[in-house]
Amino acid sequence: MAELHELSPADGSRRDRKRVGRGPGSGTGKTAGRGEKGQKARSGGSVPAGFEGGQMPLHRRIPKRGFHNFNRVEYQVVNVSQLEGLSGDVGPEALRAAGLIRSLRRPVKVLGNGDLSSAVNVTAHAFSGSASRKIEAAGGSATVLGAQDQA
Repeated sequence: MAELHELSPADGSRRDRKRVGRGPGSGTGKTAGRGEKGQKARSGGSVPAGFEGGQMPLHRRIPKRGFHNFNRVEYQVVNVSQLEGLSGDVGPEALRAAGLIRSLRRPVKVLGNGDLSSAVNVTAHAFSGSASRKIEAAGGSATVLGAQDQA
């Protein structure tokens, strides 16, 4: 068994750092790989992304359309058919554990696609009308999270 102090990377897998501006023998002396004169050859000389030398940049020349509502609530969607394998009380934590939603930070909405045969008590931030009807028809309950805060 190899010891920790005997481990080393495979030959050729690691390369030394390029030390620029260290004389003509290094191959990167004098201009240090920056070419000749110009803005980008100077220290601190860089142009912002999208800069076109003073010409009106493309992202400002093209007309803007539409509207983006920054107050929009983007729900994580779970269908009634996906609740089939679950039992008992099902909340966002249980949905996350089952892999049906990705994050506990974003709200969850249950939609009515599919059928439900077992009784499940579902707690979510929003329900479609058909989803709550199907859950209650199967003998479960649909509880809206945050509803008591709004009252």
